[in-house]
Amino acid sequence: MSLLEYNEITEKKYIVLDGSPYEVITSHVFRKQQRKPVNATKLKNLMTGKVTEYSFHQSEKVEQAEIDEREVKYLYNNRGEWWFSEIDNAGKRFKVTEEQVGPQGKFLKPNTEVSQLLFKEQPMGFKMPITAELRVTEAPPNIKGDSAAGGNKVVTLETGATINAPLFVNEGDVIRINTETGEYRERVGK
Repeated sequence: MSLLEYNEITEKKYIVLDGSPYEVITSHVFRKQQRKPVNATKLKNLMTGKVTEYSFHQSEKVEQAEIDEREVKYLYNNRGEWWFSEIDNAGKRFKVTEEQVGPQGKFLKPNTEVSQLLFKEQPMGFKMPITAELRVTEAPPNIKGDSAAGGNKVVTLETGATINAPLFVNEGDVIRINTETGEYRERVGK
């Protein structure tokens, strides 16, 4: 168990606050006029998925959370239930809620391997791949002259997620997506 100073609480770190594990989403150390510096953070509770804002003062220390990971395989989702299994034993299945999976879950294809995060042997969330390559299943047709001004259109992916993509992306294309932001990155093939 290590303690972090107020200025060591930075993005992507895991901390324990009031007995619950949190992931630091953003942090900004600043000084208000003649006062002592503070670290204004946004924290995501890894058990509930709720995001809160918290300011750490110079004198505060916080415990760094010891998060374990285990590899699991995503199987399918149905009516808000997301089903996973152990990698080497498909018979050992378990379900989680949509809130536990998070917004990146809409980019998961069946049989994708992800890391499940555990805090004191209790499951709490997932670490998703940062990029995903998905096939476009629906894309509105281009109209001649549209591309002169640039622009985007909404396309539907094989997982059912919709994103904004450039006008040249067509149905059947495989595109790479940043799962953290939900943004189009590039076209990788047909």
